Amino acid sequence: MSLTAIHQGIQLSELDAWGKLSDLGAQILEGGDIGAFGKMTHGAPTDAVSAAYFGTNQGKFRLVYPFSEQATVVQGEVRLTDESTGETRTFKAGDSWFVTKGTSTVWEVLSDGFVKHYLAFV
Repeated sequence: MSLTAIHQGIQLSELDAWGKLSDLGAQILEGGDIGAFGKMTHGAPTDAVSAAYFGTNQGKFRLVYPFSEQATVVQGEVRLTDESTGETRTFKAGDSWFVTKGTSTVWEVLSDGFVKHYLAFV
């Protein structure tokens, strides 16, 4: 068995460059082609269950979730809108959410950068 601590305050500069959000299926709405950053803590993105830090630069984008996810913000501030209900919530460091696969969301990264830690289930 392995125990991995999830650290608050992780910065984008501590993560690996994962390309652009548009390359990961996001539709950019504001902020140019927003960068994606991450560091796996369990498995790989294509595994049935995976976990990682994931972050972006400031901007606004649409993302249809390719998996179900439990996530906790570790740095920054983000506003998420569930497009099916119109519900909007703002999350800061320490806040968490759960979202199901197929949910269409609009993300507004309100701080210069944002990092979450997630656990994903395909």
